[in-house]
Amino acid sequence: KLAGCTLFITGASRGIGKAIALKAAKDGANIVIAAKTAEPHPTLPGTIYTAAEEIEAAGGKALPCVVNVREEQQIINAVEKAVKTFGGIDILVNNASAISLTGTLETATKKVNLMMDVNVRGTYLTSKACLPHLRKSKNPHILNLSPPMNMNPMWFKNHCAYTISKYGMSMCVLGMAEEFRGEVAVNALWPKTAIHTAAMDMLGGAGIEKQCRKTDILADAAYCILTKPKTFTGNFIIDEVLLREEGVKDFDVYAIAPGHPLMPDFFLDEKKLSGSQQEGADGAKVKTESAAAQPSGPVADTFRVIQGAVTEEHVRSTQGVFQFELSGDGGGTWYIDLKSKGGSAGFGKPPVAADVVMSMSSADFVKMFTGKLKPTLAFMSGKLRIKGNMALAIKLEKMLSQLNSKL
Repeated sequence: KLAGCTLFITGASRGIGKAIALKAAKDGANIVIAAKTAEPHPTLPGTIYTAAEEIEAAGGKALPCVVNVREEQQIINAVEKAVKTFGGIDILVNNASAISLTGTLETATKKVNLMMDVNVRGTYLTSKACLPHLRKSKNPHILNLSPPMNMNPMWFKNHCAYTISKYGMSMCVLGMAEEFRGEVAVNALWPKTAIHTAAMDMLGGAGIEKQCRKTDILADAAYCILTKPKTFTGNFIIDEVLLREEGVKDFDVYAIAPGHPLMPDFFLDEKKLSGSQQEGADGAKVKTESAAAQPSGPVADTFRVIQGAVTEEHVRSTQGVFQFELSGDGGGTWYIDLKSKGGSAGFGKPPVAADVVMSMSSADFVKMFTGKLKPTLAFMSGKLRIKGNMALAIKLEKMLSQLNSKL
């Protein structure tokens, strides 16, 4: 269906962008790989040239272009080169994205600028550069990899800048779909679950892939959208929902570890999280209560087990101090010191300054430390708020997996 069509895909050297490119290449499409990785990256796989080789091996034609979407002239140059090489542009996929899951005070200005420049401004400028050519196509599409706009405050409170930047991409869909209705289809696509990419590995650490699906699910969903008529526009599509409507029944084929529980993606409310709006207020109350009496109950029991399980090896391999602000029964301020000699855990503030502060309900804390709630899932669903060193938080998750048998 996409034979002879020209797709301009940002961030197509790896991950989701490359998966969409390879799916289209099987039809014999022309792919413009608009990405900034020309030289091999020290930690991330793939360049625009290795992606080009894979695309041509799959049956497509590839045009690798060095494009940092923060630089308008690089976008314009790549668009002109694409039109000169392939005669036009039929489809634009705005996939390039930057992420920093940090709170307002922890987000450096350069990170704010990066997310706004890549996610919002980059999407807007690439669309602007491609639109004059898209309008000449028989069945033109713009597809943004961005979420439905969910105004639940939980999606803003932990990473306000990132959320604003992704919703900016979605607002481009909202506005441009209406502005170019009848001329160019403009839609958004978002995964129902976490997708296994290099970015997810960095965010979630070792073992996270078992909770993810392959990029293939987004490639298949994108293909469904891009082969629909241009009257299909202004939609915020969830990959699994669309594919079920298209008749797909077996979703195990998309799982990295079939049968393993999957992590829901950002911005999607699986169900209303009871008490999520009140937790902040409860937490504040807990902090002002008298700490004279040593608490008892599941939280205190959990810390007693942790205290008994901590070894010098844990201290040597972690080198971090963790403070917990827990709301609800048995809550208050607790700590795990995996930096001082011997290590320790207990009630109150840590003996030295905390590297990481984690805020959550005491019930979710107990679930997390007994293996019933994955820390990454707790964080992504808004149940766990983390301030400080994210790399240390991931180290703690690894230690938890070792301690689960004792807890």
